[in-house]
Amino acid sequence: MNKVVAVIFCLIASFSVSALEWPHENISTAEFALEVKERTPLNIIEELDNSFGKIYFFTNIRNLQGQRIKHRWIYNNKVMAEVEFAVNGPRWRVWSSKNLWPTWLGKWTVEVLNSEDEVFFKKEFNYLNKE
Repeated sequence: MNKVVAVIFCLIASFSVSALEWPHENISTAEFALEVKERTPLNIIEELDNSFGKIYFFTNIRNLQGQRIKHRWIYNNKVMAEVEFAVNGPRWRVWSSKNLWPTWLGKWTVEVLNSEDEVFFKKEFNYLNKE
């Protein structure tokens, strides 16, 4: 019986450490990527040069089933796009994308909003001039 208790304790401790590393209590992953395949973000980036015209924002949502979330894309303090998602399970992976003009250089922000339009997470990337 002690072995079973030890295994359960290790699993709980492992989960607790993992959850502490999440970007938010309801988001286990939030990444900018150059592509999404099989519900997985690929080619994760924090900066992008303007030879690329499209970027994805991927979020792995936890424990918000039955609610709606939104990705709000912001550039120069202006909302450039909003994409809304229904969360239909305890773990729900969603992503939105934005086609970027080569002249839209600088800082971009994606906000993740809850059902009440409150921002509960945001992340930024830099869109740079290719040199």
